[in-house]
Amino acid sequence: MQIGIDLIEIARVEQALERYPGFRERVFTEAERAYCESRPRPAQHYAARFAGKEAVGKALGCGVRFTWKEIEIAGRPKPEVRLSGKTLAFAERLGAGRIDLSMTHSKGLAAAVCSVVAAGATA
Repeated sequence: MQIGIDLIEIARVEQALERYPGFRERVFTEAERAYCESRPRPAQHYAARFAGKEAVGKALGCGVRFTWKEIEIAGRPKPEVRLSGKTLAFAERLGAGRIDLSMTHSKGLAAAVCSVVAAGATA
């Protein structure tokens, strides 16, 4: 089992959303953007998903060498991780199986913890 964790200040994500017009499109899929924009305080949800992507990358062992949109955080209330492209190929080469993700946010911080279980393993 591999574990990844990430913590980010929501204000940093909020500033990135305001300053860099392409940030949303570069980092988040269309479905992720639609979900976050539908919420009362979108930056909280963007930050949680950003932390989720980082945690998944860390658990897979590829860190930030993935393409942001190749890790999609879908579903609610239990987030589902969907991999695509080079990130999916990397995970398959590693023998990654189930990917579990938990995200949370407070007024100022967003966090995520990810576990990746080897394919065929029971845990």
